[in-house]
Amino acid sequence: MPDPLRRLRFVILILLLLALVGILGYEYIEGMSTLDAAYMTVITLATVGYRELKELSPAGKLFTMFLIVIGVGTLAWGLQIAVDAIVGEHLSRGVWRHRMIRTIEAMKGHYIVCGHGRMGQQITARLRREGDPFVVIEDNPEQIPLLEKLGYAFIVGAAADDHVLLAAGVQRARGLVAVGPTDADNIFVTLSARGLNPDVYIVARSVKVEDEEKLRRAGADKVLSPYITGGRRMAVALLRPTVADFLDVVMHSEGLQFELEEVRVGAGSRLAGRSLTDAGVLGPSGPTVMGLKRRTGEIQAGPPGTYIIQPGDTLIVLGTEEQIEAVRGAAKG
Repeated sequence: MPDPLRRLRFVILILLLLALVGILGYEYIEGMSTLDAAYMTVITLATVGYRELKELSPAGKLFTMFLIVIGVGTLAWGLQIAVDAIVGEHLSRGVWRHRMIRTIEAMKGHYIVCGHGRMGQQITARLRREGDPFVVIEDNPEQIPLLEKLGYAFIVGAAADDHVLLAAGVQRARGLVAVGPTDADNIFVTLSARGLNPDVYIVARSVKVEDEEKLRRAGADKVLSPYITGGRRMAVALLRPTVADFLDVVMHSEGLQFELEEVRVGAGSRLAGRSLTDAGVLGPSGPTVMGLKRRTGEIQAGPPGTYIIQPGDTLIVLGTEEQIEAVRGAAKG
């Protein structure tokens, strides 16, 4: 079915053409001035029943009847299209919202992005590129059209509200990132999310350095300050530009042959108890182990090949997608 708005524009165009035909017709048939002809055309198309300016000739009466029939039919058609456009829009949006709610309710192990400003948009773009399910919570009405255009699953409301977090599936979520406009917003979001799900991994943005500890006490697992992080990256770009270029390519380029990923070693994995050199998939033909995080939480960069892999370790590997998938399969318990 054609777009109702396009049909409505078509009806308006027909009415304008009818008005032009009416004015020209009364001028030609009855010899009226342009103003009088416009007056007669308007009262005829509107069927308001005002008196005629003069006694019409037989040709003028036939022309008037023609305008009434065509005009009334066109106006009725336009009214029907307008109603269809309004009602149809409400119905389609209602169906769309219902489907979105059903989609969110079915999510498990997803991510929740609280705030879709400039930083939130970068996060959701990366999550979409990685193929990870996510829900956006946003209370800024200016962001809603963008979220609808992108087709993201989203909840409208304050992210610190327990009801909103529950609607976003925080109890089933794998991770949550708080990138609200202020530190106070992010602290309240972190407190609420941690209370609803003690196991969810929370990353929070801190605008002020002095608020980082408050966010950690509120329950954030990781607190990042864009100014500090950006300043460090700019210093690296200034002092070691090649290193900065490498990091940008590895972390941000799309369609790159190599990827930097983390792989957790599960209990019972065939990698456990073996050295990095003898682990098979991590051998000379495998990906490069850039670092690891031991199960104790200690991070080690460039571990030696003699390091014995332990269950619970997280390996940071650089390689092709196929190589990394092979490591993931071997790391599973």
